[in-house]
Amino acid sequence: MATLDAGVWHRLGRHHAPARVLAKRKPARPRLGPGRPIPFGAAIGPTLLILAWVLGSASGTLDPETLPAPWTVAATAGDLISDGRLQSNLLTSVQRAGIGLAIGVLIGLVLAMVAGLSRIGEALVDGPIQIKRAIPTLALIPLFIVWFGIGEEMKLVVITTSVAIPIYLNTHAYLRSVDSRYVELAQTVGLSRWGFIRRIALPGSLPGFFTGLRLAVTIAWLALVVVEQVNATSGIGYLMTQARTYGQIDVIVVGLVIYGLLGLFGDLAVRAVERKALSWRQTLGD
Repeated sequence: MATLDAGVWHRLGRHHAPARVLAKRKPARPRLGPGRPIPFGAAIGPTLLILAWVLGSASGTLDPETLPAPWTVAATAGDLISDGRLQSNLLTSVQRAGIGLAIGVLIGLVLAMVAGLSRIGEALVDGPIQIKRAIPTLALIPLFIVWFGIGEEMKLVVITTSVAIPIYLNTHAYLRSVDSRYVELAQTVGLSRWGFIRRIALPGSLPGFFTGLRLAVTIAWLALVVVEQVNATSGIGYLMTQARTYGQIDVIVVGLVIYGLLGLFGDLAVRAVERKALSWRQTLGD
């Protein structure tokens, strides 16, 4: 993992000052790269999508009975906000997704460390994880209902198990791909087991962890959509289910827009933390 060189040398201490100097020296941007970052580039795609929606609705290309116009959806959202339904259901959904995401990330990270740093741990953990990976979460919901009922516990279990898989897979893959020369280097400088984990293993797995985290944030919202339609009495998914019953397409679209915005902002937040945590790494996207 050539991109780890600067970070590993940086973490090994004072005796490697020349490497730190080289790490700080940014090479000229290659001509074959993607080019300079575009200010507010992440907003361009969604803006074009909304513009196409506006133009399609204004020109009559989009049937309002199939997809309401943006101004209709905005008016419906205003009505939901004014009577307090949107805020209360949104808070419930965010709490469910946040708790399930936090627990799933912790479990996935711990399992990845156990399997990635120990052959015995890998023998015990990796097989069951791969089996769960092959089984769709939707197929497990009937079994979870039998085990945990139809309350909040079942919903959190579904979100947690869905989130833990991408965290484990990506973190474990990067742990296993850490160059063995770094292990020899750690032994040469006399690092302890914990020192090796803290200075080499964990930094080496961070790119994979953040890749898994970006997937996990999206998957948490996907799982939430499903579980909030199973005997839920609150949440954005419940609001959309009620709207489907009464044929309120505009309310359904409001829920979809909220899910999309939450997923987009969640991904942007993870990417911002990733850039900060991996500032030592020089990649094509920098």
